Formats: sequence, structure tokens, C-alpha cells
Amino acid sequence: MEHIKNIASQFAIQGTISQISPLGNGLINDTYKITTAEPAEHDYVLQRINHHIFTDVPLLQHNIEVVTGHIRRQLEKAGTPDIDRRVLTFLPTKEGKTFYYDEEKDEYWRVSVFISNAVTIEKVDETSSYNAGNAFGNFESMLTDVADQLGETIPSFHNMELRRDQLRDVLRRDPVGRAASVAEFVNQIESYMDEMCQGERLLREGKLALRVCHCDTKVNNVMFDTEGNVLCVIDLDTVMPSLFSSDYGDFLRTAANTVAEDSPELDKIDFRMDIFRAFTRGYLETAGAFLTPLEVSLLPYAAELFPYMQCVRFLWDYVSGDHYWKCQFAEHNLVRAQNQWQLFLKAREHEEEMKEFIGECTKIYSK
Repeated sequence: MEHIKNIASQFAIQGTISQISPLGNGLINDTYKITTAEPAEHDYVLQRINHHIFTDVPLLQHNIEVVTGHIRRQLEKAGTPDIDRRVLTFLPTKEGKTFYYDEEKDEYWRVSVFISNAVTIEKVDETSSYNAGNAFGNFESMLTDVADQLGETIPSFHNMELRRDQLRDVLRRDPVGRAASVAEFVNQIESYMDEMCQGERLLREGKLALRVCHCDTKVNNVMFDTEGNVLCVIDLDTVMPSLFSSDYGDFLRTAANTVAEDSPELDKIDFRMDIFRAFTRGYLETAGAFLTPLEVSLLPYAAELFPYMQCVRFLWDYVSGDHYWKCQFAEHNLVRAQNQWQLFLKAREHEEEMKEFIGECTKIYSK
């Protein structure tokens, strides 16, 4: 803990540090709460950044600085009260950077202001889905004019053509002899490949543009006050330019599945239209003002794309020999791929219903 105290001392923390304790259960970064002795001073969040995943930490922090600074200015312009609870604040080091590199241990660290009397939630229901849609749509809305100032923290993260090429390459190489056993499954997947890669084609044709997306739109990445009101979007490591489909489709992939993404009970999988409607309603209330008619028309495609893309990624890892995701049994990644494939098919069954609901929302929110 002495090492962590030394790291904390590199940042412009106000007040006397009285305690440093682990915070949360994040899977990527190690997080600690810094408690100060003085009641009038802030507490803080100290994080060790996983630079094996986020390999360009200066770029990562540049993105975060641009995004939080822009949101803060938007809130100030709108006269929003209590701004420090509505956007994350990162502290500078003695050198003026928002991260500190410990050369001896090869570690990157950052500190942000702890938002008190605030909570995150894990439960996915209609209320939380609506709130998440509203929060992420508003987040994107405030950042419509800064995409050219940001870089990709994980290059081509949601690029379907890249995932297609990765799968085809590993099937050709077949490093652990699994390609033949999934040949029929691959044929089914390939029958939709051209359609699912339309986002990248439309981008090249100039019909779509990159937008600032959160790229990790889970319910627990929205912070609420103790009365249930949305405060701000958190966990900004994956904020980067991406297609409109990223935030919308990624949320529904996890939230609208009736089972866990690695459940082998494929007959129990369905695409939850109650979650779709709630999230879509919240999202279009705030994002509808800037989405183009083409993007709105492609929202059902986005809902289908993300389970499809995840199916391709799980199958790629299975054929590769299970190096990316941790597996609990021999065919864990194959089960995951089959699960996501079934979710993709179920989403397609609801496509016309999705289009009808989106059309109804568009009429309301375009008035």
C-alpha cells in the first residue's frame, strides 16, 4: 500500500489522505478509493490503467480530456447545476498530465474526483434500459462535433470487416484442427456476411460518418444519484470514433438476451422486445436530434449486427485455440458463438416489429 500512496502523491490531490482502499470489481483496471480527512475536501478514485489492453495511454487520456472538457463546457453553457457530479474530473500530475507513468514498475495511473452519494446499478429492466438509452444518447449528442479530435483506443474495435477477415484467416490456417468441425456453422454465418458488413461500405461511400461513441454501453456504466436520476456516463476508456451502430447495438446485445451469453440452453434464447423498446425510446429522445434518417433506418441492423459480430469473434477464438477469452471447458467459445448466433436469428425475427416501433418513436421525437 505504500507504493500506492506514493503514486497518489504524484497528483494534485487536495486534502490529507486518510485511507486508500480497493473499489469495485472491474475486470480491466485496478481501482482504489482515496479518502481524505477533511470533510470539505473531495475523495478520489485512483486507477492503474491496464496498458496491455489500452496500449497507447497518452492517446487514451487525450480522448478522455477532450470528451470531459467538451461536456463540461456544454453543461456550463446550458447553466446546468452541480456540474462536478455530471461529468468526470481527472486530476493533473505535478507535470500537468492526467496520467502518471511509474517507470520502475511499468505502470500507468490516473486519479479522478470521486462522485459522492452516487450509485451504479446492475439490474437490466425497462426502467434501467430507458435511462441507459437516454444517458448514452445524450452523451453522444453533446459530442457530435469532436470526432476528428479523437483517436481509436482499440483500433477497429467494432469493425465487422476486420472480424470477417480474422475469421477467414484462422479458418484457412486452422492452427488446432477445428475448422472442419465448424464448416457448416461457418457456411450459415457467411450467408449473412455481406449484409452485416454494410456499415463499413456505407462509411467508405460517404453515406455514414464516424461519431463519438462510448463503445461499452452497459447499464452499470451510467451513474445515478440516490434518487435514481442520471448523473453522468462513466468508464470512458473506450470512447472513440465509431459508427453509430456501436453504442446502440452493443447495449442490446447484452441487455436483450434472455440468457447469459455463454448459456448452452439455446432453446431459451430470445431477443427481449421490452428491453429493445425501453432502450430505443430513451435513446431516440436524446440521440434523435442528430442521427440522420439513414442511421435511424439502420437501427434494426445495429441490433442484429452486434450478436452477429460477437458470434464471429467467439468462433474465431475457438478455431484459434481459445487464446483471447478465458474458457471453463473445451468448447466454451463454441457455445458462446452458438449462443450469439441464436440471438442474432431471434433479433432478425423481430426486425419488422423493430422498424415499426422506431418509426413510431421518430414521429414523436421529430416534432
